[in-house]
Amino acid sequence: MKDRHLLSGPEPDPARDAGHPEPPERVGFFTDTSVCIGCKACEVACKEWNAIPEDGMPLSGMSYDNTQGLGASTWRHVAFIEQKLPAPEGRTQLSLIEATPTAPEPPQAPGDMRWLMSSDVCKHCTHAACLDVCPTGSLFRTEFGTVVVQEDICNGCGYCVPACPYGVIEQRQHDGRAFKCTMCYDRLGAGQEPACAKACPTESIQFGPLDELRERAALRVEQLHEQGVEQAHLYGHDPNDGVGGDGAFFLLLDKPEVYGLPPDPVVATRDLPAMWKHAGTAALSLAGSIALAFVLSGRTKEGR
Repeated sequence: MKDRHLLSGPEPDPARDAGHPEPPERVGFFTDTSVCIGCKACEVACKEWNAIPEDGMPLSGMSYDNTQGLGASTWRHVAFIEQKLPAPEGRTQLSLIEATPTAPEPPQAPGDMRWLMSSDVCKHCTHAACLDVCPTGSLFRTEFGTVVVQEDICNGCGYCVPACPYGVIEQRQHDGRAFKCTMCYDRLGAGQEPACAKACPTESIQFGPLDELRERAALRVEQLHEQGVEQAHLYGHDPNDGVGGDGAFFLLLDKPEVYGLPPDPVVATRDLPAMWKHAGTAALSLAGSIALAFVLSGRTKEGR
């Protein structure tokens, strides 16, 4: 049974809905995590092209992941997720890290461990709550269907931060302004692909018309299933999900929560038009009731 918040009917055109009369084909990202090697070339390319400040390169204690998550100065983030697979029958479940020379059982072979790597980014939602709550117009929908923050208009109110169901947007500490991925809006205008997709050596990050990417992704999932990778599935591709589908979606090899993604994101502000409509109807009804009360009160006084 579908959630009552989910969309129905034809898929919306966010660029046209935003006022672009003849927008080009909507574009987006398809990130195939099954071929991500964790090289972080996308992170570096993003920082270099967009002149994003460095993060201080802290020792996070989270394996090889120094950036830890998306933020105002990390618009692309490659997650490193280390997993222990079930040990073969008759073997003790010991990870390579836990193994010591005095361990009672030999450690698992490297094949018993796996890394899940995924390059995360702003999802450029079809229904973007950050756009709905921005009071200055700093956030806007481009002709390509993407969502961009204009840093010179942002007043640092921070309303967009809790509005994002993915926790993508962050404010910089020194001035409070919000920043996130723009999908290299300047490059799109020049007919180029975003820097991260250009730099990816394995084509884990694929850029192009969103409809074509969805078809390509569905074929890739079928291919993996035929190869025995039954857990492969798509995330954020469905136009009928709680955000109307993402402009950046993923092929995952485990549950979304494992990658730090919400399992069922919903943009609450999408219901605002209906809420305002109901509020307007209620206000008119209340005004009518008050007017009627005054009329009846006047007639009662005249009858005396």
